[in-house]
Amino acid sequence: MAKKIKKPSNSGSTIALNKKAGHDFFIEERFEAGIALQGWEVKSLRERRVQIKESYVTLKEGEAYLFGAHITPLTTASTHVHPDPTRTRKLLLHRRELSKLIGLVERKGYTLVPTALYWKKGYAKLEIGLAKGKKLHDKRATDKDRDWKREKERLFKHR
Repeated sequence: MAKKIKKPSNSGSTIALNKKAGHDFFIEERFEAGIALQGWEVKSLRERRVQIKESYVTLKEGEAYLFGAHITPLTTASTHVHPDPTRTRKLLLHRRELSKLIGLVERKGYTLVPTALYWKKGYAKLEIGLAKGKKLHDKRATDKDRDWKREKERLFKHR
């Protein structure tokens, strides 16, 4: 009997990460949201032609939207579609999650930051972090702690 050939996996399901978010914000809670995409955008995501570093999430009229995410259109896209790489994309969240986020953002001064974009069961999902901004001294302390942990690991490894 011949063995079935497995499809090679494409190095995990992560499409894009926002590492800058962890440096600039204290991320307290994370939410998973779906994204309303067009066909050419899905094709570009499969090619990993997306950048979420400078994007942010806003809440308007009881709905969440992703601003500033740049999805580069493929050159092989259809000629009758005129893609807008930085268009506003609607995020799909449950009503209970939206109500919670609206309350925290409006009353307690939190910010919604996209932290990761990934595939889950064939759907593109966006991880949103509920965050508070860091001050300059907080960023320095975080860097100092990270450097100390790295140095400590080196010392333990050599001894």
